[in-house]
Amino acid sequence: MMMLCEDEVKYGARFVGRQAEQAILTECLYSDQSEFVAVYGRRRVGKTFLIRYVLEKHFSLFATGLPGGSYRDQINNMCMAIVQGFNVDYRPCNDWMEVMRYLADTITNDVSYKYRKKVIFFDEMPWMDTPKSDFLMAVEWFWNAYASARSDIFLIVCGSATTWITNNILRNVGGLYGRLTNQIYLEPFSLNECSQFYDLKHISMSREEQLKAYMIFGGVPYYLQFLRKDLSVAQNVDLLCFAKRGPLSMEYENLYRSMFKNFTSHIKVVEALATKSMGMTKKDICDMTGLPETGVTTVVLQELVDCGILNEYNQVGKKTKGKMYQLVDFFTLFYLRFVKDNKGVENFWTMNLNTPAVNSWEGYAFEQVCFSHLNQIKRALGIAGISTKVSSWKSADKENGAQIDMVIERSDKLINICEIKFASADYTITADYAKKLKNKLMAFKEETKTKSSLHLTMITTYGLKKNALHNSMVQSEVTSNCLFNF
Repeated sequence: MMMLCEDEVKYGARFVGRQAEQAILTECLYSDQSEFVAVYGRRRVGKTFLIRYVLEKHFSLFATGLPGGSYRDQINNMCMAIVQGFNVDYRPCNDWMEVMRYLADTITNDVSYKYRKKVIFFDEMPWMDTPKSDFLMAVEWFWNAYASARSDIFLIVCGSATTWITNNILRNVGGLYGRLTNQIYLEPFSLNECSQFYDLKHISMSREEQLKAYMIFGGVPYYLQFLRKDLSVAQNVDLLCFAKRGPLSMEYENLYRSMFKNFTSHIKVVEALATKSMGMTKKDICDMTGLPETGVTTVVLQELVDCGILNEYNQVGKKTKGKMYQLVDFFTLFYLRFVKDNKGVENFWTMNLNTPAVNSWEGYAFEQVCFSHLNQIKRALGIAGISTKVSSWKSADKENGAQIDMVIERSDKLINICEIKFASADYTITADYAKKLKNKLMAFKEETKTKSSLHLTMITTYGLKKNALHNSMVQSEVTSNCLFNF
C-alpha cells in the first residue's frame, strides 16, 4: 500500500471526491506490469486535474496536444516534452513513428528511473491526431511492440474530445483493440461532492440554494470554481452567464466546438431536444432538424450520449425502435432556455426569479437532478441491491396527455411510479392533483399491459404535507435531502 507523506496528506484534504478514480491510478502506478489507461468524460469535468493531483510527482513525460496546431507543431511539441521530461538531447523527428522510437530509445537508455514506473501522460491527445498524420499507428507501435513487453511503463491518455477517445481508443478495432488495462469515465460531481466543494471554498449555501446551483451548473468543477462566496447563487449566475464578457458567457459555443470536429449537427440535435423535456426519437429529431435519418445521425446521437450530454432510454413496453433521446446536460439546458436570448441583459436572473418561466424550468431541472442521483434515490427507497431500469413515460393517447416523470422498473416485479415536485415548502396533494395521479396510474397500467404492482412514490424538496389523500395514495417518499447522501 502506498504511504503518503505529511505534505501529501495535507494536500489530499483539499481534494474533493474521486476516491475510486484515485485508487485506480494509484494501483496502476504500483502494479507489477505496464499499464495503459484512458481517462475520458465531459469537457471541464476535471480529468487533467485528477491525473496531475495523483501522479504529477511521478511524471516522466507530460505532453499536451496543441489546440489547432499543425502536424509539425504537434511533433515538435512532443519532442520537446521528451527533452524536458527525461533531460536528454533533442532529436529531430520527421513523423510520429520517429517520435515514438525516440521516446522508446530514451526510456531504454534512462537509468534514473530503473526501479519505478515511467509515467507517460498524453493530455489533449485528440489534438495530436492531425489529418493523415498516422499518429494512432505510431501509438499502437509504441504500446504493442515496446511498452507492453516491459513492466515499468504507465501510459495515460486523455482528452476533452470524448468521442475521439471513445472511437479511437475504447472502441479501437485495430492495433489497440483490447489493449487498455483500465479506463476511467469521470463524471461530474454529485450533490454531496458539490457540498464538500462549497465547504472547501468557504461558500455558505442552504441545500435549496445548492440544488438551484446544480440545476444550472450541474456538478462541473470548472463552473463551480467561479462562484463567489460574497454573492448569492442568483447574483453569481448573473455575473457568470448573463454579464457582458462573463466567464461562462461563451461556454456553450466553446463546449461543442471542443468536443466535436463537425459540431453543427450536434448543436442542431441539442437545440431540438431542448424543446422536448421528455426527449424525442431519432425520427422526430430528424424531422425537426432536417438531419438525414441515416447512420450519420446515429453517430451524432451516440457521440452526444458518450459525452454525457444526452441520455438514451426505452419507454416501458417499447422496443429499441422507439428509443428516446433526452438532453440532460444542465448547463446546455439552462443556456438555451434563458441565456441565449438574454446575454448581456444586466441582472436578468435576479429580476426573473419566481416568474412562471423560471418556476416551470425549476420543476424540469429538478427532475434531471433526480435522474442524475438515481443511486441515492434507490438507497432511500431501500432497493439499492435490486436490479432496475429507469425511464420517463408518456401516454400514446394525446387526448389523455398523461405522463410520468420517472418510472423505476424493478426485477422484483414492482414498479415505482415517481412524481417529482420542486417546491419551497411541504407539497400538498390536493383533490384535483389526486385525480390526475389516479388517471396517470390507470393510463400506465392499461397502455403498458404490465402485470407488476405499481407503487406511487413522491420525490419532493421538503416532503409532503400529511393529509388523507397522502395516506391513501402514496406508498413511499423521497426528499431532496436524500439526494445529498454519498
